[in-house]
Amino acid sequence: MKLVDKLKTFERQVVFMRWGVNESYGRLNYVGYDFVEFEVFDADELEFTDKILINAQLILEVVVNGSDISRILAEYSGSLPTHENEAN
Repeated sequence: MKLVDKLKTFERQVVFMRWGVNESYGRLNYVGYDFVEFEVFDADELEFTDKILINAQLILEVVVNGSDISRILAEYSGSLPTHENEAN
């Protein structure tokens, strides 16, 4: 099984990815055979900042689960605005 075939099952999820000489946390928006669309998460600003198209052959490592990813998700979820229903 090729890496892109396996990554296809993790589309729209937050992962840690290392490609070329770069690495970052972010969300896999789209996985194709020739490129991967990756949305970078800025941990300082607690928001997704850049969308990057990465040649699938440059991907060196992808972490799809772990304590760091859970921490990133918790921080991001805590920064989202809440919707409070008020009974009238």
